[in-house]
Amino acid sequence: MDGTAQNSDTGRDQPGFLSRTFTGIGQRYQGLLDKSVPHGIGRWISTFILGLIYLARVLLLQGWYIVTYALGIYHLNLFIAFLSPKIDPAFTDESDDGPSLPTRQSEEFRPFIRRLPEFKFWHSATKAILIAMFCTCFEAFNVPVFWPILVMYFIILFGLTMKRQIKHMIKYKYIPWSHGKTKYKGKDDTDIYRESKPLPATTDM
Repeated sequence: MDGTAQNSDTGRDQPGFLSRTFTGIGQRYQGLLDKSVPHGIGRWISTFILGLIYLARVLLLQGWYIVTYALGIYHLNLFIAFLSPKIDPAFTDESDDGPSLPTRQSEEFRPFIRRLPEFKFWHSATKAILIAMFCTCFEAFNVPVFWPILVMYFIILFGLTMKRQIKHMIKYKYIPWSHGKTKYKGKDDTDIYRESKPLPATTDM
């Protein structure tokens, strides 16, 4: 009886087949993401090509404009978060707690920390395109709408959002990338050879 009870408890503790399958898929997916981290240019080129494929599909099908509009708004929000600092200078001015952005060249170098890192920006943008492309497979998402109005709305929203972001950057004197760090150049092989080479002996006249 004890052996049967022990075997039943062991079977309950072991994960099921679906759980092990999804865990394995998640680990492989995370491994692929980790390998793609240093290949930034290749990642963005693949996302750009994927976006062109999606736009071509929408133009050929002549529909799903509301999905495309939602995709554009989502990408715009990601882009604004990518350009924004992790700690808003408006709050650091009111309370001096926490690090702030440098405003003069004489200040200590502080790297620009984004609210949304580059890799998460790329990952979210790529997933959004794939989800939007999946939505084009279902007629339920094809809401009839006059697409020129959506284009006009998006252009106006993009202009107003970027204008506000640029004003914020000018007001708090920051740019969305790290700059101003002093780079130290190491000695080359010629200098090392000269230092290691002994000086010639001098003879007294």
